[in-house]
Amino acid sequence: MGPGDVPLGLVMFVVSAPIVAVMVIFAMWFAARAYQAKVKAATSGEYQALAGRMAQAQAETTASLAMMKAQLADIAASLATVEKVLKQVG
Repeated sequence: MGPGDVPLGLVMFVVSAPIVAVMVIFAMWFAARAYQAKVKAATSGEYQALAGRMAQAQAETTASLAMMKAQLADIAASLATVEKVLKQVG
C-alpha cells in the first residue's frame, strides 16, 4: 500500500460523515419546530375557544335529550291510554 492508496472504507466514511451530520441536524431542527408548534397550538386561545364551544354543544345536546325523553314518556302514556280504550271496545 503506497502513499497514494487510501482504503475505500476511509473514503466512504469521510464522504458520508458530513452528509449524515447534516441529516441529523435537520431531523433535530424539524423535531424542535414540530414540538414548538404543538405547544403553541395547545396554549393558544383558539384551542380554548374550541373547548368552550364543545362544552356548550354538549350541554345543549344533554338538554335536548332530556326534553325528548320527557316527550317520549308522554307519548308512551298516551299510547297506553289508547290501547286500554281499544281493549275495552274490542
